[in-house]
Amino acid sequence: MGDILFRHNHDAYEAASMMLEEKGKAAVIHPTGTGKSFVAFQLCADHPEATVCWLSPSEYIFRTQEENWQAAGGGVLENIRFYTYARLMLMQEEELAEMAPDYIILDEFHRCGAKMWGQGVQRLLEAWPKAPVFGLSATNIRYLDGQRDMADELFGGNIASELSLGAAIALGILNPPKYVLSMYSCQKDLERCRERVKNAKSKAVRAEADRYLEALRRALEKADGMDEIFRKHMVGQAEDDKKSDNAGRFGKYLVFCANYEHMQEMVGKVPEWFAKVDPEPHVYMVYSEDAKAEQEFDRFKADDSAHLKLLFCIDMLNEGIHVDDVSGVILLRPTISPIIYKQQIGRALSAGKKRNTVIFDVVLNIENLYSIGTIEEEIQAAVRYYRAHDREGEIVNEHFRVIDEVQDCMRLFQKLNETLGASWELMYRAAKQYFEEHGNLEVPKRYVTEEGMSLGQWLDTQRKVRAGKVKGILTESQVARLDELGMRWQAKSEQNWERHFAAAQEYYREHGNLLVNVRDGKYCGVELGKWLAQLRTYKKSGIRGNYLTPERIEALENIGMVWDVPDYLWEQNYYAALQYYREHGNLDVPYYYVNSDGVKLGVWIANIRFARRNEGSGRAELTEDQAARLDELGMIWENKNNAVWERSYAAACRYQKKYGNLNIPVAYVTEDGCHLGRWIRKQKETYRSGMSEERKRKLEAIGV
Repeated sequence: MGDILFRHNHDAYEAASMMLEEKGKAAVIHPTGTGKSFVAFQLCADHPEATVCWLSPSEYIFRTQEENWQAAGGGVLENIRFYTYARLMLMQEEELAEMAPDYIILDEFHRCGAKMWGQGVQRLLEAWPKAPVFGLSATNIRYLDGQRDMADELFGGNIASELSLGAAIALGILNPPKYVLSMYSCQKDLERCRERVKNAKSKAVRAEADRYLEALRRALEKADGMDEIFRKHMVGQAEDDKKSDNAGRFGKYLVFCANYEHMQEMVGKVPEWFAKVDPEPHVYMVYSEDAKAEQEFDRFKADDSAHLKLLFCIDMLNEGIHVDDVSGVILLRPTISPIIYKQQIGRALSAGKKRNTVIFDVVLNIENLYSIGTIEEEIQAAVRYYRAHDREGEIVNEHFRVIDEVQDCMRLFQKLNETLGASWELMYRAAKQYFEEHGNLEVPKRYVTEEGMSLGQWLDTQRKVRAGKVKGILTESQVARLDELGMRWQAKSEQNWERHFAAAQEYYREHGNLLVNVRDGKYCGVELGKWLAQLRTYKKSGIRGNYLTPERIEALENIGMVWDVPDYLWEQNYYAALQYYREHGNLDVPYYYVNSDGVKLGVWIANIRFARRNEGSGRAELTEDQAARLDELGMIWENKNNAVWERSYAAACRYQKKYGNLNIPVAYVTEDGCHLGRWIRKQKETYRSGMSEERKRKLEAIGV
């Protein structure tokens, strides 16, 4: 097995191999950066005669993993047949029957819980029930899908090896990073606090709050700015990298943003924040739907200059893809889900690294500051476990080092919040008065009472506190009292989401898909097609991340949402072409041909030919994989009229060779159905009226 697998992966591989042989199913649950894909590659390497069906969320993830395996000396693996989950869900019974896998690998297997992807996987498993199934993931729990445990659902609980992020750090598999907690946008926070203090009606509350407000202002003034924080920790990191012979002087950092608009805003901060580190940093930007993302990512990886390298990204590097030589990551996050949070931290951690990386956790404002205590708890749990089992010698790290640059600010902000909480009763009385006058609490967000209280903003804050979007205290008793006044807890944007999502669920139940035409008008009272088209635009561009959250993306995928409709439709049309080929032995499809499922195959084939011959015409271009798949079916890429002419010419060549002349009766038809006599006559008629010089030469060469 050589030196390719680290010890923890070697142990996981041995356990998985035994479990696959005994149970036919095995899962490895290891955190990001521990090299778990190598365990599956080793399985492929050790069974070179076996056909391995490898499933993954994207081809790019798999190709990157494959490159890392080969770079480590693993060699080319010819026995892997790769498919994305999206492609699998469209495959028909005939294609599944042709796969004949000896092993099935489900990479990022927690993603198989999505409804459409999961159906494709289940059909594959049912088609080949005897093929051993091996799964890889950093998490087996789908937190937003009823806490479903995909290790139980797919593998019957057969987990060969399980390792938490904290345990990987405790055991020294992953080096603990230096974790720097800071923030920006302080002035907005201070102004908002000042308004809250001003609107407090109790004189005693105002006096106490003013004291904490002034202390908070002084603490924020003393706190280092972002430029100084990056200078202090990045330059120090550069010195550490230099000692470990790292190539780039100031290193490489992955910068995670919330959405496309946020990324553009943060890129604009580069001169202000990083000038003290490097006046001319190299800036790269990628996001998953960008056609040039792969080239930009490759340029970033290849950049070994002494400059600071910053790769701004949205969601492309959350899952599956790893960069070996990063010095750290920068989390520029207003909010983030626990799974994505750990995935992004994992980008800076890698088994085998001899140096510590740095993580900058830069939150939007004071209200979003929170401890990374969950990872520290995982480390302590691992330490307690290994000590209890007399394995203390295996413990390498007992703590997760955190440098809190704004600790004093956080403490003062909490004190200020506690003081202002005493004014809740005053605001409630204002809300009750509004209800008595208007019969509801539909208060405009900017509404201010005659006494100067920002009632609309206060009610909006109560919604956010209850939803966990901002820090604060809201008791069950307070919730009940607001409910008595008809409090609407959902924001208008959330109500909009609920209405449209309910319509999408109903459409899926009725039609089995979410391919709604934009021009179809209203469905269940909403313009569903238009809404879904907007969501696809949001997903592709990265905008409106506060509306199209990761949780909502997952909820949509669970009811069959197709984000890339052209790719989805291409697969449907390709399957129709495959069926036609099986029936006719060719792809010589008449232009107006429509199959029994209503697929306009003739028009699609014609459009594919046009796109291939006229690259840059504005029509969607074929990928190399798509072109190769059509070539396997005997696709004729040239113009159909040209193809007919060439076939007839070939028949004329055969006739001339056999009989020595082309004195062919007009009614003569070849055995394969070519009306050669009529064709020769037509060539003579058109010889002087528009025939190309090339065709003239070819006809003259055989004696026409």
